[in-house]
Amino acid sequence: MARDVNEVIERAIYGTPETKPGERRLFLTTILERIHVALTLKQVQTSAPYEKVTHVMKTESNLHLYLNGNLGYQAYADYMQAANQNGIPFTVVTPHQETPFGLVLANTSTPVHVSDPFIKDALHEQDIKNF
Repeated sequence: MARDVNEVIERAIYGTPETKPGERRLFLTTILERIHVALTLKQVQTSAPYEKVTHVMKTESNLHLYLNGNLGYQAYADYMQAANQNGIPFTVVTPHQETPFGLVLANTSTPVHVSDPFIKDALHEQDIKNF
């Protein structure tokens, strides 16, 4: 009983404990084990959406799209439209700390078994190197 009271008091003071806060700051409020695909800021700003992102939107279920609010609307508008067409909810997250990621497409509640959720091209390397 005493432990329960202490937990209630601590939650009232400090809020609910968050799992993996460093990962959540890096990946726009989600964690690595749930990510299907993640794009860096420069990758999101390219003129055409990445095919892998739209393919995952069409083939997987229980998804949520997280977009970096520090980017302009034009940068991620095509991804928002694709999410709407596929019935995928999205959240525009304004990170409080710097992150190289501009888009994260993740499962809402369970881990996924993706060996490498990053599209490693020249733009990816630039953003990761500068971070």
